[in-house]
Amino acid sequence: MDPVTASNADHLLKLVERSAFIGFWRLDAKQGHLYWSEQLARLHGAPPGYTPTFENALGHYAEEHRAELEARMRACQEQGIPFDIEVQLNSLQGRRIWVRCVGQPLAAADGSLAGAEGLVQEIAPAGYAAGTLMRHTVSMGGALGSGEAFVTIDAQGRISYANEQAEQMLGGEAIAGRKIWSFFQKRARLALEERFMHALERREAIELEELDAQVSHWLELRGFPFGAGLALHLRDVTARRRAQQHLMLLEGSIARLNDIVIITEAAPFRAPGPRIVFVNEAFERRTGYSRDEVIGHSPRLLQGPDTQRPQLDRIRAALEQWERVRVDLINYTKAGEPYWVDLDVSPVWDEARRLTHWVAVGRDITERKRDEEKIQYLAFYDPLTQLPNRQMLLDRLNEAVGESGHAREGALMFIDLDNFKVLNDTLGHQKGDLLLQQVARRLRNCVAKGDLVARLGGDEFVVLLENRPDKPLDPVTAAEAVSQRILEGLGEPYVLPGYLHHSTCSIGVTLFGKAPSSVNELLKQADLAMYQAKAAGRNAVRFFDPEMQAVASANAALASDLRQAWRDNQLKIEYQPQVGMDGRMFGVEALLRWEHPTRGIVRPDEFIPTAEETSLIIPIGHWVLEAACAQLAEWAKRPDRSHLSIAVNVSVRQFRHPDFIDEVMTCVRRTGIRPDRLKLELTESLLADHLDAAIAKMRNLKDMGVRLSVDDFGIGYSSLSYLKRLPIDELKIDRAFVKDILVDGNDAAIAGTIIGLCRSLGLEVIAEGVETEEQRAFLHRQGCERYQGYLYCRPLPLANLEAFMEAHPGPGAALTPEPSSEVS
Repeated sequence: MDPVTASNADHLLKLVERSAFIGFWRLDAKQGHLYWSEQLARLHGAPPGYTPTFENALGHYAEEHRAELEARMRACQEQGIPFDIEVQLNSLQGRRIWVRCVGQPLAAADGSLAGAEGLVQEIAPAGYAAGTLMRHTVSMGGALGSGEAFVTIDAQGRISYANEQAEQMLGGEAIAGRKIWSFFQKRARLALEERFMHALERREAIELEELDAQVSHWLELRGFPFGAGLALHLRDVTARRRAQQHLMLLEGSIARLNDIVIITEAAPFRAPGPRIVFVNEAFERRTGYSRDEVIGHSPRLLQGPDTQRPQLDRIRAALEQWERVRVDLINYTKAGEPYWVDLDVSPVWDEARRLTHWVAVGRDITERKRDEEKIQYLAFYDPLTQLPNRQMLLDRLNEAVGESGHAREGALMFIDLDNFKVLNDTLGHQKGDLLLQQVARRLRNCVAKGDLVARLGGDEFVVLLENRPDKPLDPVTAAEAVSQRILEGLGEPYVLPGYLHHSTCSIGVTLFGKAPSSVNELLKQADLAMYQAKAAGRNAVRFFDPEMQAVASANAALASDLRQAWRDNQLKIEYQPQVGMDGRMFGVEALLRWEHPTRGIVRPDEFIPTAEETSLIIPIGHWVLEAACAQLAEWAKRPDRSHLSIAVNVSVRQFRHPDFIDEVMTCVRRTGIRPDRLKLELTESLLADHLDAAIAKMRNLKDMGVRLSVDDFGIGYSSLSYLKRLPIDELKIDRAFVKDILVDGNDAAIAGTIIGLCRSLGLEVIAEGVETEEQRAFLHRQGCERYQGYLYCRPLPLANLEAFMEAHPGPGAALTPEPSSEVS
């Protein structure tokens, strides 16, 4: 190359380096020599000719970027991989500068890698005056910015670079190193920190607007990931935010123009009334009248047949008193269509306090009124059947029984569909809803006009018959006639999609009007009568009588006393020994006892059903289970007691509780007892429904090692078809068969059959209620070798049981039998 040309090229290269803030470097790998151009030295704050070693050169770069830069440089010279990255360098004067570092491999004459060469360019140079093209900021694509405030932050959110605009906006020059979120209002800093750190970790763009730390300016911030941080543009948008607030106010005013506006003269107040002088466009759109059609006329042209006279009178009275008035009014369009308007009429005064005009602002509330009508309908009608609901029934009942001062005679009828749950469970709720709709139609056809048919909910309906002047009736005769029509009407087949359903109902009737009675009393009486109809076999009618109420009241009192007994620890556990053929105890049955302070001893067959109905049986049953397991753990410590088992009665509701299996498992594990020492006695009634689910639970208990017994076998829902499927260990012969086993051939035959059945199925059998040696001997001859009853011992508290066992370590004499009427 010509020397002059070479000189010009070198001069041009230096010019490009200075103008673009670019420095050139070359690394000779074989010689280990690093070359820096003058501009590159200047970029580092070093004098011309400064050329460091490769290791020293790396030391000029920020510590967090140094490892990446070194790895890129070595990969370029050793593997020929070019690179282009953004990093920060530390000048010799201590200034941190963002630069773009570009490298490419350097090839020798023979094609081998000889080193690397490249450029270092300052990204945001500070050597130009404000407003020049080079005073720029970086964006996501690297495009030049417009001179707005700009900062960069590192991976911890600290400001690593800020231009002059950013320093002025954020309050001074000493902002480097501060966390970016510290420049915003305190209450937002924690949330901002989370957003920035999220963007930094995921290298995502970020946009936000927030008040500054002085809570005086709104700052807009847009950030883009680059290098090891974010490049952030900041802009003061306070003016725009204020403009938005003003715009919102303006929008509210414009929305007001959607209301109907009518301006009239101040007088006259009476016919034909003040004349219209102005209407807005909203008036024309809603009413269909043009402005020319109404100017000079009275607003009365908007009235129609349903316009409310009381509201018009209120308006006239207010006009005469020069007062503001607001009413909900029905007006009519030009086409005769009614619509509701919320009308606000106000007087307009001049400076001399003289009335000049009336301004009426009307808001169309037709949709709101329709919604109110729907809400009113839903408040008093059942949406499924379109029948009146409980609220309307209560209102009518209050009126009928005289709580409003006018009592009438009548009858209240409760109707409940029989076995409706079975339909819902088997065919689904959709078919159940269709059935309820058909039932509602049939019930309406069974009563006369004016009688009330209501739906309380579910499959419960009510009919209210009243003796009124326009429809006199005898309540008893009318109730009998209507109830028979209902039984016949609801007993007809129902045509459901793909299915012909047969159903019946149970009806409870109570009469009112002869004596004072409250609504609540009538509802309870009809409900009780309906349950009596169900107890009578369903598809029946029953009238309420006082005895029924007495039973219900007694049951309620017993339930209340039982709750108190549970709270006061009145319930106790007694244990009755179970013995084998040789008279030795092999276990006991845990029996619940209740001695009430005033009732005395309450029999289990009296309070256990109440515990079932009130769900108290769940905590009570768990308490008995815990006590039994704890006692087994104590007996396991004594060799002469460790063989004993405890049988615990499990109620239907307790067994079906979803946590029952877990409760048993927890008790066994916590006490550390042998599971086969715990025997759960199940009643046959729990097998009447959901047999598969019951068997699955029983198998879970068997898998745990717990023994299972069916209590009172033969008096419940016995079925040989399911007996073979049950994972049980034992059947108990009920005391009802044992009591007369020596004098009643049927009882003897049943007991013998149960014993033979157990022998065939490989089950153990135990007879309860054994009171005499003759009964035991008979059972023994039949093959029963396990007994429980007063022949051996009555149920005893734990301390007495322990004393009994100490006194009878082996076979012993039977105790004096107690009367067989006692429950054991």
